[in-house]
Amino acid sequence: MALIEAIDLNKEYEAGEIKVAALKGLTFAIEPASFVSFVGPSGSGKTTLLNLIGCLDKPTSGLLKVAGMDITRLDRKGGAIFRGENLGFIFQDFNLIPVLSVYENIEYPLMMVQNLPLEERTPRVKGLLEAIGMADQGHKYPDQISGGQKQRVAVARALVTNPRLVLADEPTANLDSQTAYRIIELMKRLRDRFQTTFIFSTHDQKIVGEAEIIYSLEDGELKSREVGKGGVHG
Repeated sequence: MALIEAIDLNKEYEAGEIKVAALKGLTFAIEPASFVSFVGPSGSGKTTLLNLIGCLDKPTSGLLKVAGMDITRLDRKGGAIFRGENLGFIFQDFNLIPVLSVYENIEYPLMMVQNLPLEERTPRVKGLLEAIGMADQGHKYPDQISGGQKQRVAVARALVTNPRLVLADEPTANLDSQTAYRIIELMKRLRDRFQTTFIFSTHDQKIVGEAEIIYSLEDGELKSREVGKGGVHG
């Protein structure tokens, strides 16, 4: 069964009396444990689509199912609960909390979103610190680590809730090429380990080159779907 299913998905914004069509009739399906990129120029609808999948916005019309749930029917509270149980997010500017340590940044969703007790939080956080190669740096603060390390922490934070899906909006935009490749390889390894689906909105050809499925968007329309050099998982 597809993890994500979109049928005739449309999103319009109103600017005064003018309606702007951000997404036009998108239909696609994404399988579990996939590594997928949505690519296209600025204004093509990539971020809008991620916001819909992430329950941060609602489509104007069409069907959008994630993990078997028609998320178009969720109200704000329902969307927040669904996000907490199923989704992780990675951003281009890391979005780490500066007053929290690396360990505490990773732990934060387990406390604030899932309200897990300490005995459940500790092994998860320590396991992910080890998985991202930062087991000895949990005590440091964001201003004490490099950009690449910050993004590693952001990846760990996205995965700590055991989400079925991670949405990543331009996650390598603020990284140099060598660091970006390392982050991409890290995400692939963690995908294999946790069987998490990763969906990217990106201009970065390094991510596109590693994607297994590439969807091209232009002016809100889905122009093509192709198998990437990353192959098909499984």
